[in-house]
Amino acid sequence: MAKFYPLFSSSKANASYIGSQNEGILIDAGASCKKILEALSCNSLASSAVKGIFITHTHSDHVKGLKVLSKKLKVPVYGSQTTLEVLEHNGHLPPEIQTIPIDTRAVDCGGCELTAFPTMHDAAGSVGYHIHTSDDKYCAVCTDLGIVTPEVRNALKGCDMILLEANYDPSMLWNGIYPTELKRRITSQYGHLSNQDSAEFADFLIRNGTTRLLLGHLSPHNNTPAIASGTVVRNLRDFKMNSDYLLGIAPAETTGGAVVF
Repeated sequence: MAKFYPLFSSSKANASYIGSQNEGILIDAGASCKKILEALSCNSLASSAVKGIFITHTHSDHVKGLKVLSKKLKVPVYGSQTTLEVLEHNGHLPPEIQTIPIDTRAVDCGGCELTAFPTMHDAAGSVGYHIHTSDDKYCAVCTDLGIVTPEVRNALKGCDMILLEANYDPSMLWNGIYPTELKRRITSQYGHLSNQDSAEFADFLIRNGTTRLLLGHLSPHNNTPAIASGTVVRNLRDFKMNSDYLLGIAPAETTGGAVVF
């Protein structure tokens, strides 16, 4: 049975494992190699279960541990062609590691079939991933969106479970300590989804078959789990939580635990 393990999820570090105890895939490697291996172990997952690393984009909170981790695990690294080129140029890929572009075709890895979809985030080649598991379930990793485009809607429609960005509360952001230019970047179409953006998209997703939502990539400075989940629940007034849908918050760092879907 495939499960979704949110190992790290915040503006500081991101990585998720999807699969079974025997095999699966890692999406992003935004913590150090040591911390990612410890997170896997915390969930009783052997490092040998990871059969490939899929990168969403090149920002450091998604690739910090990639070079050391991929060298240690000796598994392929997947991403859009542009992402792989930037990673190679910036020295994030060991020369001996195989890289596999995933722009227009589905690929099989770790008992999963993965398809990439483009996102509007401000990193060239940024994508999210739609995953079909070996037990015929569908999930997706969908953070760093900027805005919800038609491509994103089409890719996520009908997924059983989704890790969905809910990065910031607008009031906390605009009244916070960030420089004005950074605030503008975060709220732009190339930045991140607010809690309200996430809530409105969640309504669409649940109406189209999603039953499990995991809010992720919360800013430690401009959001809280209570504010994020409260915003989403209030927007889903036509549905009953724990009956029509399940809602959780991906932890900044795992203490153990997975989403079964």
